[in-house]
Parts: sequence; structure tokens; C-alpha cells
Amino acid sequence: MARGVNKVILVGNLGNDPETKYTQGGMAICTLSLATTSTRKDKDGQQIEKTEWHRVKLFGKLGEIAQEYLRKGAQVYIEGSIRYDKFTGQDGVEKYFTDIVADEMQMLGGRSEGRAEGGDRPTRPAASSAPRREAPASRSPAPQSSASADDFADDDIPF
Repeated sequence: MARGVNKVILVGNLGNDPETKYTQGGMAICTLSLATTSTRKDKDGQQIEKTEWHRVKLFGKLGEIAQEYLRKGAQVYIEGSIRYDKFTGQDGVEKYFTDIVADEMQMLGGRSEGRAEGGDRPTRPAASSAPRREAPASRSPAPQSSASADDFADDDIPF
């Protein structure tokens, strides 16, 4: 028997550049402001757009990748869970926050949409919790040798 499901899937555009902070242990915590827009027709047939803003948190390697490759306006796919938090400020007022904690992130769209060079592949946090910087694998083909491009058979094409 399932205990429950807490799953969020969002596709939207970044409202600002990602903001990253690091814990004392060196783990990245990246915060994104993500806008999702839906449209519907009212009773008069007029199109109505509604934009919702979501605060998304990415931790560890996933946060470092988001900081490096995402920019304001970039379209992104986020998969994760919703978390509610509250704290009492210095003035004694309770403040409530709703965050989406991302487990997966996929960069969508092209470079002109605010994204630096990188593949359109799902990105998951590394199994190791130690932060390390790696360049993502490039999707461009390997440079060809000086031999002519006609020196291969159709069977050599990888697709």
C-alpha cells in the first residue's frame, strides 16, 4: 500500500538568473524563480492568461549545473516535490514558504532563450555528495581527421 505521493512537474521560464549559496560543508543550494503560464477562455470567449510563480530549490551538483547553464528567460523542465516551511521572524510574525525541491532538471529551448551551451538531457544530482566541477559532455561530433568525409560507409553512421 502506498503511503502517499508528493510529485511536482513544472515547465516554465526563469524570471531571473539563478541564485546560489553554499553551505559550510560546500554543498550548493540554487534557487530559481520559475513562471508557468496557463490560458483559458472566460464565459465571453476571451482568452485569459494566468501566470504562477514557483520558488525552486536545487541542491548539490544539480544546483551547480543550474547556476552555470541557466539564465533569465530560459525554459526549463523541473521534477521534484513540494515542501512547506514556516518560521517566526524577529518581529514575531510567522512567515510561510512553499518551495519545490527539484530531483531532476532538463534545460529546454535553444541558446537564444537564455541557456549557455549544453545538451538537452535530463540532469540528476551526482551520487557523491562531494561537490566537484565537471563540464557536461558536448553533443557536437568529434573532429574529423584530415581524411575526406567520403571515406566512410553508410554503416558507420551512428543513427
